[in-house]
Amino acid sequence: MRQGVRLAVDVGTVRIGVARCDPNGILASPLETVKRGKGDLDRLAELVAEHEAIEVVVGLPTSLSGREGPAAEAAREFAGRLAGRLAPEVVRLYDERLTTVTAESGLRAGGVHGQARRKVVDQAAAAVLLQAALDGERLTGRPPGEIVRGSS
Repeated sequence: MRQGVRLAVDVGTVRIGVARCDPNGILASPLETVKRGKGDLDRLAELVAEHEAIEVVVGLPTSLSGREGPAAEAAREFAGRLAGRLAPEVVRLYDERLTTVTAESGLRAGGVHGQARRKVVDQAAAAVLLQAALDGERLTGRPPGEIVRGSS
């Protein structure tokens, strides 16, 4: 297992959930919600620098059958722009099936409802995504997902 903090981003049309893991890559936790739009890449770059992240995992939304639709295309485009902004840091796409559903049910079970849940669900989804990527890396011995080449 590689050492170093990793960040994960769950990219939505309005908000971007951000999570981070500990330097040993064991446990993911919610970090922040970034407003989507002007300045979002700048804020993510600030978070990468602030946490000295060795890579960023971007959620790739696919259908249960594994097919990619418009949301996956948008995530790939965003990941490409992020990779171009962060180079030489590594950006990876990782399958995020059911992360938001898992995050929603966990928050509901924890008694977080309504407006409070909407404020943190994106962060929680990013934490679920990152935890899945970390667990997958631990099981296979290989870095998670696919590397993204930067675009402008």
